[in-house]
Amino acid sequence: MEQRSVLVGTDVLMRRTGRFTRARTLAVVAVASVCVALAGCASGSEAASQEAIAEAASASGIAPELVYTTEVDGYDLAPQSVGPGAADGMTATWFNSSTGATLTIRSDFGELTEASCAATPLWVGPSGSVTCAREDGVWHRSAEGSHEYVAVREGALIWVTGMDDASQSDLLTAAKNVHVPSAAELELLFSEVPRTAGEPVERGDLPVNGDSAPIDPSGSGG
Repeated sequence: MEQRSVLVGTDVLMRRTGRFTRARTLAVVAVASVCVALAGCASGSEAASQEAIAEAASASGIAPELVYTTEVDGYDLAPQSVGPGAADGMTATWFNSSTGATLTIRSDFGELTEASCAATPLWVGPSGSVTCAREDGVWHRSAEGSHEYVAVREGALIWVTGMDDASQSDLLTAAKNVHVPSAAELELLFSEVPRTAGEPVERGDLPVNGDSAPIDPSGSGG
């Protein structure tokens, strides 16, 4: 694995539309390492066990059934971009160091019909009328020249969006290549995600007995 540092900017546009809960955020992801050459990264590798996926995802609140990855030539996963998304889903971003383009996948439980597809605004892009069509086994969504794709996998929807001039063909490839990660991909995917839930901070000013009100030390005046 080649180690290098990159800076990935992602502007995640999220809206509340029906069953989809979304929030707008601007995140700058400092990446300590990316997978450039890693044995087992190919989607043809055997998928990791559900037990391993559950162990990796549980602390971050991501449902194991919504853990997916993808691969596109020229793009490397930004491990620090991996985290919880809408509801029990996950989000992850890939960065093309040659072009500066980024690809992001977001997973969620649900089903997509032609009607619901057209009724849901694009994740990133204009809020105009959305056109939906099946393309190479995935949903192609477009509005006013902006494009995104949705892959459907066993009750899960994996939304694929791009920024910084990510090409439509790269988005399509990412959607078509969505798959359950192999053991090696799973390790990379959650390499920057805490494996255990954070412990509450222990405060030294809370008494053991009484109403647990903070102890207010007396000042010089008594």
